[in-house]
Amino acid sequence: MGVQALGYLGVKSSSLEDWSSFGPRLLGLQRIDKSASSIAFRMDDRKQRIVVDRDSGDGIGFFGWEVGDKEALDAIAARLEEAGIAATRGSRALAEERHVAELIFCQDPLGNRVELFHGAQTADEPFVAGRSISGFRTGPLGLGHVVFTAESAEMVRKMLSFYQDLLGFRLTDYYSNPFEARFLHVNQRHHSLAFVQGPKNGFHHLMMELFSLDDVGQGYDLALAGDRVAATLGRHTSDFLTSFYQWTPSNFMVEYGWGGRSIDPKAWEPHERNAGPSFWGHERHWASDEVRVRARELRHKNAAQGLRAPVQVMEGNFQVMPGACPWWDRVSKALR
Repeated sequence: MGVQALGYLGVKSSSLEDWSSFGPRLLGLQRIDKSASSIAFRMDDRKQRIVVDRDSGDGIGFFGWEVGDKEALDAIAARLEEAGIAATRGSRALAEERHVAELIFCQDPLGNRVELFHGAQTADEPFVAGRSISGFRTGPLGLGHVVFTAESAEMVRKMLSFYQDLLGFRLTDYYSNPFEARFLHVNQRHHSLAFVQGPKNGFHHLMMELFSLDDVGQGYDLALAGDRVAATLGRHTSDFLTSFYQWTPSNFMVEYGWGGRSIDPKAWEPHERNAGPSFWGHERHWASDEVRVRARELRHKNAAQGLRAPVQVMEGNFQVMPGACPWWDRVSKALR
């Protein structure tokens, strides 16, 4: 028994006012007022998914990972204790603040506060988006995915050991060019967690998945107008997500995407990928010149080889067009 999904996220911010605008207007989240020093956001039927606390520094305060029930939570607590990792039972007041039945918390090798919980509460009122969007793909897949940077291969190894051996994450795939990256899953989402080797230890980005590609495109327009784009629109070779990255008021990125791949966790076999991070796009403004050049070379190679993958769509989110070209019929049949 292990983690089932990313349940919630705690953010630190020196400016709640910036988040009060950014969350609803750019991301489409529903703001829920909490206190003078904290605000929260909904993105589905849960009472809260993201909590922003006033802090002199910016970044992430805690990660909330969901487990199935009390038995699963106790089993993880026992594994942590056997591994010599201090796991503290959260107070009733903290559980009520998080809107969950019960939780424990500890630190991962990077020093992140990891909260494990069960019994998340749902709201009585329907979700009302902060701007006109179709909604977020969450449910059993969880809030989305998170990605960390680690400055050494040794730290990546420690993080993999912690999340795989103790929390039950499973390796999806990995690559080494243009940088080292490891992707892990806990449900049908291609990855709920990933580690990339970078210049420092830290938090890289949070991914949110929308129901409509137009939601992403309109969000891209808003991010461009606000000069927040950190990576241009593109499509990943890993989870097939079409997305862009934008800077938050807390100096980490949100990946805003559509069309994420679903996998079968029971049958999935981890493997190495050699096509780089993206089929196309995702020019990374935050990356070093060397990484940007290598990533661009891989994308150009993908284009020269005609690397393709089917678009991932949900029932009711597409219309089938009639075929009009025998050549394309043959090509598309080969791709299936």
